[in-house]
Amino acid sequence: MAVTPITDRAAGADSFPETGYRAAIVGTGFMGRVHARAVQVAGGRVVGAVGSTPERAAAAQGELQADAVYATLDDLLDRADVDVVHVCTPNHLHEPVVLAALAAGKHVVCEKPLATSTDAAAAMTAAAREAGRVAAVPFVYRFHPMVREARERVRAGEVGSIFLAHGSYLQDWLLHPTDDNWRVDPRLGGPTRAFGDIGSHWCDLLEFVTGERIARLSAQSSTVNKLRGVETLRDVTTEDVVIVQFATRGGAIGSVVVSQVSAGRKNRLLLEVSGSRGSLSFDQENPEQLWWGGRERSSQLVRDPETLSSPAARYARVPAGHPQGYQDCFDAFVADTQAAIGGEVPDGLPTFDDGLRAARLAEAVVTSARESDWVEVPE
Repeated sequence: MAVTPITDRAAGADSFPETGYRAAIVGTGFMGRVHARAVQVAGGRVVGAVGSTPERAAAAQGELQADAVYATLDDLLDRADVDVVHVCTPNHLHEPVVLAALAAGKHVVCEKPLATSTDAAAAMTAAAREAGRVAAVPFVYRFHPMVREARERVRAGEVGSIFLAHGSYLQDWLLHPTDDNWRVDPRLGGPTRAFGDIGSHWCDLLEFVTGERIARLSAQSSTVNKLRGVETLRDVTTEDVVIVQFATRGGAIGSVVVSQVSAGRKNRLLLEVSGSRGSLSFDQENPEQLWWGGRERSSQLVRDPETLSSPAARYARVPAGHPQGYQDCFDAFVADTQAAIGGEVPDGLPTFDDGLRAARLAEAVVTSARESDWVEVPE
């Protein structure tokens, strides 16, 4: 049955080929716009979008540059020309949207956290595997060229045996009691906020760069603003701050501080790794450089495609001295997702397996903080 869209930009549709990366965007907020731009940079096309209401979808159509917007998810999934569905909704909706998209035969990109529980994340991962579809999660900090350079140096043995990893992920956007967002509500965002939202990024980066897997952890959490709201205050149960100690399966130990209430810190993801031969440090707010530490000499490596290793240079899209940033990482992630749909196996593409891994870590953190004890993290 043909579905009539709310609005249709038919005049521009003929300029796109009916092949390639044809995406549908579910969720029209900030992340939806980031995904839509990355689709277009990759040479793809946003063939349709759906929002929390038809009115919001229609209002966002221009920014998304979507051919059409639809009143319901079923209407959108009914399109035969949708290759991949990008899920950019609040967390509690990830599972039903992803399962519906997979059942409709679509590839899926789902925002993190993949789900609000480990059971849901496992079900989504199994469904993607059974459907034989590409299912990716945007742990996009993997796509900074200097992160890839750090990974290659670890792989090459230049760091030696890793015995320590530490760092932080600090933001301040929820510093004040009047700062509020749907992520604060556990019914929408899940039982963990600071760790589930940004701590998961740090742990993914740690395991991606080092190849070390966190085996056990001990966590403390704190809710700084126990009441939030502008006109009506409500109780808050999700955490603002988390500190995690951990040990890896390879024998390294470490810690990470995660905060969404650290004044002046906008998006500071810092990872430092120490080994028997050297150390390295990456700061996401200064992504053009990688600090390299040695006993005799330390240096700052710069993002220069002429001198980086080939796996890192692949993601250096502009010459040295022309900064790359967050959107560039997202563009590269979508380009690799497109390649995977085309049958390639891009190195380091984060999949639902990585999303499930993050869910297991998050569950361990919540359990440890609640029970004030060390918790084993299942593989």
